[in-house]
Amino acid sequence: MAATCGLCAGANYFNQPLLHSIAQELGVHDGQAASIVTLAQVSYAFGLLLLVPLGDMLERRRLVLSLMVLAATGMALSGLSGPSHSFALLALGTGMTGLFSVAAQVLVPMAASLAAPGTSGRAVGLVMSGLLIGILAARSVAGVLSGLGGWNAVYGVGAVATLAMAVLLARALPRAPVVVRLGYGAVLRSLGQLWRQHPRLRSRALIGGLGFATVSVLFSTMALLLAGPAYGLNDTQIGLIGIVGIAGALMANVAGRMADRGREQATTLTGGLLMLLGWALLWQGGHSLWAFLLGFLVVDGALQALHISNQNVVYALEPQARSRINAVYMTTYFVGAASGSAVGAWAWLQAGWAWLQAGWGGASLAGATLGLLTLAVVLWDRRLARVG
Repeated sequence: MAATCGLCAGANYFNQPLLHSIAQELGVHDGQAASIVTLAQVSYAFGLLLLVPLGDMLERRRLVLSLMVLAATGMALSGLSGPSHSFALLALGTGMTGLFSVAAQVLVPMAASLAAPGTSGRAVGLVMSGLLIGILAARSVAGVLSGLGGWNAVYGVGAVATLAMAVLLARALPRAPVVVRLGYGAVLRSLGQLWRQHPRLRSRALIGGLGFATVSVLFSTMALLLAGPAYGLNDTQIGLIGIVGIAGALMANVAGRMADRGREQATTLTGGLLMLLGWALLWQGGHSLWAFLLGFLVVDGALQALHISNQNVVYALEPQARSRINAVYMTTYFVGAASGSAVGAWAWLQAGWAWLQAGWGGASLAGATLGLLTLAVVLWDRRLARVG
């Protein structure tokens, strides 16, 4: 399940290092090629909202396998794009892959349901570690495969790997009984009801969204810093630095184990404080690569501590509605990511005040400010937990 989550989630990041090659081969400008990155994210958001809730009304094993086959079909269509085909075929394949790769987000609450009593945090942490490593490694793997066989090969290999993993899961996963018997419209309407009914779903979703926004400020500006005059790194070197985040992703498993011991609140508070420490290091990273690398590792690990403890809390709010709760939480999570990227770009352009380093100083201030907001919501959630 962890490997499947990594493969499905990572499929949406294959295109990022391939954009220039895609533009050249399909005869489109770089801006049009870059639009498929946005298309993948928007499609994934729609999948979170419209497909993940089906995990509470359909048999989950069959749902996961169906979504994986459809995601593999999308990758195959993307791989068929070439000089003799239109950019529209690539866009169609990208949209299908993004929409149906939310199979990963059906598997995460399924892991919590299948886990033995007292081990759901560890199970979620393990599966999420696979998902996060898949996202972080996807760009590097795509670059290597493209160098060996062209950018089309990346999608072909991804499609075959996804189908192969679907076969393995078909043999390994048990059937999961239908949780609730509701119509699709009622399931979608219940998302708003869950949001209103559970204050800690709201607080934990905001912690997740603000935490991811904080890290997205880093992701949207780090290449500008590392490729700029301070370091002058090329794309390959910047991509290798991104692999540092894999070590931070392993924090997900640690956070899951802590949750199983009833330490969600301590883990969450630690994550919030580490986020601020990480941005203090990243600010120093404007002139010290070692400080940047350490800050990157701390911030990424802090996000995983927040994210896994969040999921452990929200899944326990209403076990029979885990897929719908996950849809609400993850939609907020990715809205935070998109917002953080926009804030990071704005802060980079607005920087240059007398007391700030131009560009990176503004981004660091924006990241630290979002980190403070995250910590404030963490403290609000602690009060909600004490109230009951």
